[in-house]
Amino acid sequence: MPGPVFLEGTDVSLRTIEDDDAEFFQRLINDPRVRISIGSVEAMNHTAEREWIESLGERAGTHLSMCVDGTPVGSISLKPPNEVDGVVEIGYMVVPEQWGNGYATDAVKLLCGYAFDERRLNKVYARAYAGNPGSHRVLEKAGFTQEGRFRQEGFVEGEYVDVLRYGLLANEYHT
Repeated sequence: MPGPVFLEGTDVSLRTIEDDDAEFFQRLINDPRVRISIGSVEAMNHTAEREWIESLGERAGTHLSMCVDGTPVGSISLKPPNEVDGVVEIGYMVVPEQWGNGYATDAVKLLCGYAFDERRLNKVYARAYAGNPGSHRVLEKAGFTQEGRFRQEGFVEGEYVDVLRYGLLANEYHT
């Protein structure tokens, strides 16, 4: 069961990740459609997922459960920011049954607002495989601009693939 609401959006709430969420996150990260789209190659058992959740209190960064009406549909995170440069990477994943509902876009907008307004960061960036148009749409709908292409920087299902980098500056952010 996800924890208390940290940020509330139009479609989703972002809540703390709790011990009871291990089963959901284990299913999410092991789903081949999700795992392949984010470059995860390790099988995660329940113990490993519980250990990851337990480590969140010691890890830098912000890791939240993406929920609709209190039910988890994905996760979203900010990696530890570069405080000197004011830059942070965002990442997210959603259960495939909920793709296309706007949940990731709402969550990205929410967490960017937090990064800019509460953390006083200047830039949020994201990376997405060239063959992941759903993630490109999420970022573009949230106001991100494609900044570059890293040739053959990813390895997906036996092939080297390009990775696209997107960025959003604080002064470009609109709620």
